[in-house]
Amino acid sequence: MQVTAADADTFGALAASVLAAPPRLGTTRLVCVDGPAGSGKTTFGGRLAAALAAPLVHMDDVYAGWTMTGATDRLAEGVLLPLSAGRPGAYRRYDWARAAFVPEPTAVPVADALVVEGCGSAPRVWDRFTTLRVWVEAPAALRLRRGLQRDGAELRAEWLRWQEEEAAVFAAEDTRARADLRVDGAAPVPDAEDGFTRLD
Repeated sequence: MQVTAADADTFGALAASVLAAPPRLGTTRLVCVDGPAGSGKTTFGGRLAAALAAPLVHMDDVYAGWTMTGATDRLAEGVLLPLSAGRPGAYRRYDWARAAFVPEPTAVPVADALVVEGCGSAPRVWDRFTTLRVWVEAPAALRLRRGLQRDGAELRAEWLRWQEEEAAVFAAEDTRARADLRVDGAAPVPDAEDGFTRLD
């Protein structure tokens, strides 16, 4: 683990630990929030990015539709490699309604920290850049229910196929075991407004 977050259970404390760690992506501290679809990564990533006052990149914006293939390469080329050299990055956002990447780039500035959230956001190949890997999980039935409530029941087949794809990626990458922090995405929000529930 690259941060001293062994006992952190609030976003404020976790952000302080991240910012106290040495940067590994140029002058930026990269935080990757990974885990299965519907587990609560977007909520966790958004709250941590706010605590860090950091840019937030969603993997949903760099998938080419219902596949994880190529997404980490696109983000590395457009964002991580420029940031590692001290330059701003950019990526083209995928428009799910049009099933195409938009031509206008989305800029990612050089900052003290960057949060990337989404399935497959913590691959081994990024470890040399990464300050903190977070794994968020929740039961499969809850994750599917959340996904269908958000995307529509007509996409059930896509969701079931996606769950198979992500499971294969997580197994190949050993993502959960490699995480520095594991979070319960099904747990109620703790009494502390800034808090989250750790696993393990």
